[in-house]
Amino acid sequence: MLSKEKLFIGGQWVAPSGREAIDVHNAGNGAVMGRIPAASERDADAAVRAARAAFEGWAGLAAAARADYLQKIAEGLKARADELARTIAQEVGMPLKLAGRIQVGLPIANFANYARLLRDFKWEERVGNSLVVREPVGVVVAITPWNYPLHQITLKVAPALGAGCTVVLKPSEVAPFNAFILAEVMEAAGLPRGVFNLVSGYGPAVGEALVKHADVDMISFTGSTRAGKRISEIAAQGVKRVALELGGKSASVVLDDADLPTAVKSTVNGCYLNSGQTCTALTRMLVPASKYEEAAKLAAEVAKGFTVGDPLAETTKLGPLSSQAQLERVRNYIRKGMQEGAEL
Repeated sequence: MLSKEKLFIGGQWVAPSGREAIDVHNAGNGAVMGRIPAASERDADAAVRAARAAFEGWAGLAAAARADYLQKIAEGLKARADELARTIAQEVGMPLKLAGRIQVGLPIANFANYARLLRDFKWEERVGNSLVVREPVGVVVAITPWNYPLHQITLKVAPALGAGCTVVLKPSEVAPFNAFILAEVMEAAGLPRGVFNLVSGYGPAVGEALVKHADVDMISFTGSTRAGKRISEIAAQGVKRVALELGGKSASVVLDDADLPTAVKSTVNGCYLNSGQTCTALTRMLVPASKYEEAAKLAAEVAKGFTVGDPLAETTKLGPLSSQAQLERVRNYIRKGMQEGAEL
C-alpha cells in the first residue's frame, strides 16, 4: 500500500501540522490503495510563504535556465513513466495502455514543449510607441481534478514555472499519488527551494486557505462549476487573477448528409474515453428523426466492442469509474434519464 506522510514545502518533505489522513481508493476494486496527509490552513500558509520567498530569485533567473529545469522534469517523468501509468490506472481507472499514452505521455511531451517554447519566447515587444513587457504574475495556486490528474497539473505548473512564477499545487485527493511522484521528480531535478510546493487535502479546508491567502497572486482551477463559483467568490475579496476550467456539456450533432456509421462510431468513442470522465466527453448525440432508429442500433453495436474490466488487464478497453461516489452519480443520471423517457 502506498503511504505518503509528508508534504513538499520549501524544497523539503515536511510533516503536516495535523494527523488527519485521507484514504485513496483503487478505482479497479474499491480497496484502499494508500493514504495521504490532509493538510491544514497552517500547512497552506507555510507553502505560500515558501513560494513567495522563492519568487524573486526564480523570476530573475534567465529564461533559458528555467527551460533547462523544465526539460529535466520531462526527462525525470519519462524515467518513471511505467510507474506513473500504473499508478494513474489504479487511481482513475483508465486502462493501462491508454494511461501510458495519454495520462503520462502528454505530461512528458508538454513539459518538453514548454521548455522549447521558453527558449524562443519574446518577453518584450515594441508596439507602436509602446513597449509591451511580459512579466510573471507571482505566486500561483494550482488546484487540479482527478480525471486527468498529471495532465491537468502539467498544463498549469509547466507554463507557470516557465513564466517565472512559483507554484503551490493542491491535487485532487481522489488521484493524488501521481502528484507526489512529480514532486519527487522536481526535487531530483534540483529545482530551487520553494519554487514548487505540494499540499494535499480537501478543497474546503486547504483549498480555500490557499485561495484566500494574501500572498497568492493567481489561482488556476479545473473542476466543478460549483467549486469554481466558490473560488471566484473568495478570490474576488483580494481581486486575485483567476482562471477557471469548469464542467462541460458537449453535444455531437449529426446532420442529414453525414456518413452515419462513421459519425456514430466517432461519437461513442468520444463519449467512452476515460469511461466518460472527460470534460469534453460527448454527452448526447443529436440526429435527424428519420435516422434515429439506425443511429441507436449503430451506437449499441459500437458500445458492445468496449471490453469492460480491470484497468491493469491487457484486454480491457473500458475501465471502471474512479470512485463509488462517481458511480452513484452516473447511476442517478441513468435513472433520471429513464424517468424522463430514455430507453436503456
